[in-house]
Amino acid sequence: MDFEAVKRSLEAAAEEILPSPSLDALPSKFYDAFVLHGLRVDLLEPGRLLCSMTVPPRLLNTGKFLHGGATASLVDLVGSAAFYTAGARTKGAPLEMSIAYLDAAFVHEDIEIEVKVLRAGKAVGVATVELRKKKTGKIIAHARYTKYLAVPSNL
Repeated sequence: MDFEAVKRSLEAAAEEILPSPSLDALPSKFYDAFVLHGLRVDLLEPGRLLCSMTVPPRLLNTGKFLHGGATASLVDLVGSAAFYTAGARTKGAPLEMSIAYLDAAFVHEDIEIEVKVLRAGKAVGVATVELRKKKTGKIIAHARYTKYLAVPSNL
């Protein structure tokens, strides 16, 4: 096994697209905006959030479909927002995500992201998150998402 080749490929991946000084100059919330840009909130009710978006080229993997990391980020970001609808006072910190990737979403395809909060306790919240093809309802990914929701005592 060529460990050096693995190391070079990982370390050089970002440099090929954007040099480090450019990356380091990005604002701290850049990644959230990069993933969420174009997201629309379609339904907002206690313990439930339904959003939609058109899959943009920036979120594709080399296979030309929605990147698994982008899917996980959508689970985290939209899932976090849903806890507010259930009365949580903080977005919290992720404890666990379990994602089943069931189908692919392609560029310019309309998708829905639905979050249902199963529990928003004093310390822990649990939600399910589904990404679906808007046209057919076919599930792209199904996630169970757990967050630590306790508000720090020093606030």
